[in-house]
Amino acid sequence: MKKLLEGFADRAAGGLPEVDVEADVARGRRALRRIKRRRRVTGVLCVAAVSAAVLAVGNQVKWWGTGNTEVAGGGTDSDSTSAPRTPASSSPAPPKAGETMSMFGASVIELVSNKQPWTTISCSLAPKGWSAETPMTTGHVVLSQPEMRTADTAAKVVLQAAPQAKSLSAVRVTEGAGKTFHIGTLNGRLAGQVKLADQWLLVELPTGTVDWSDDILRRFMDSCTVN
Repeated sequence: MKKLLEGFADRAAGGLPEVDVEADVARGRRALRRIKRRRRVTGVLCVAAVSAAVLAVGNQVKWWGTGNTEVAGGGTDSDSTSAPRTPASSSPAPPKAGETMSMFGASVIELVSNKQPWTTISCSLAPKGWSAETPMTTGHVVLSQPEMRTADTAAKVVLQAAPQAKSLSAVRVTEGAGKTFHIGTLNGRLAGQVKLADQWLLVELPTGTVDWSDDILRRFMDSCTVN
């Protein structure tokens, strides 16, 4: 560039002031440096803008990816440090007031047709898997399961006929089929009694039983007669 300016200056028209070649070269260099700086600044700004856009899009995909449903185009973030989800508890709800444990998973007694002859107490239904022990006495029947190896009647079903009713605690009285059923507790055992003709039938269930509901006990007593 300096040589071009010197050659131009040598051919300058007469009468014109002398050309300051060094000053022109300096100005040209400064202008060139300014152009290069503007280009560098512009390039940096463009790169920064593109990077910011990529980060914004990336963060948005990452944010949407933290939900339960997948977002189309959003991959799984392997660096995620979010805490693992804890499954909801599946514990069963506690029984409500007035409901027996037999409604919550306990084996409920099933009544089936009774084919076994008893004594003066006769029932057309009997708890499935239970049978009368022998020898039987008049007005007294004890039911047990085959695997029972105990003489403790508190673990068995005891039927007894008597001319007088027993005094039960926490009595619940219901009527049906012309009979009045009394269900409560006797000596810590769930028990029920009903008057049949001139006799009272008392049914004592095993201690701590949760298999018998009031309805099943009523149905069982309703199928019985006392001779």
